[in-house]
Amino acid sequence: MKKLSVLLTATLLFGFVNKPASVSDAERKNAADLLLQTEAGVFNAIAGLSEAQLNFKPAPDKWSVLDCVKHIAVTEAGLWQMTNGSIQAPANPEKRADVKSTDEQVVAMIESRERKVKTAPPMEPQNTPFKSLDEALKSFVSDRAKLVNYIKTTDADLRNHVVTMPFASFDSYQMILFIAAHSNRHTQQIEEVKADPNFPKN
Repeated sequence: MKKLSVLLTATLLFGFVNKPASVSDAERKNAADLLLQTEAGVFNAIAGLSEAQLNFKPAPDKWSVLDCVKHIAVTEAGLWQMTNGSIQAPANPEKRADVKSTDEQVVAMIESRERKVKTAPPMEPQNTPFKSLDEALKSFVSDRAKLVNYIKTTDADLRNHVVTMPFASFDSYQMILFIAAHSNRHTQQIEEVKADPNFPKN
């Protein structure tokens, strides 16, 4: 009986030790809140806009509000596909040293409009599969809901699945923050379009 007790204790101990570390409850809440807040930000920015307002471009080489929404939606899907691919692959904790930014720095960097970045061709509005605002929003809302549920429930070791991008490396938890911050980055762009002096009054 004593041997059985010792064996059971050892099994439980090593079971806990070997269980992959996940993110904390506070980190889950922080990411979920940011995802929900930035989703609401998109809808607040486009609420009540007419077709003319949605399609207005400040210049021929600039994006319209509709272009921004299409980009947000297609990038949401693309970034999560890349992140989920990393999560499903074997953990790569040896790459954690390549992660140079804190969570707060990731959000601040992606949200900032100070540095303009040219997106990849598949993410350009004209190359997305969306034919209308409704199609883009439907995709965005569906993907965002899945992501919020994921971060609330996953036991994946997000910190030890590192995603290497051309300009920096982020752990998979940070990539979820990246996705939320990215939609806010382009919500700010929508507000810039609306602030243009030639933006239609209605």
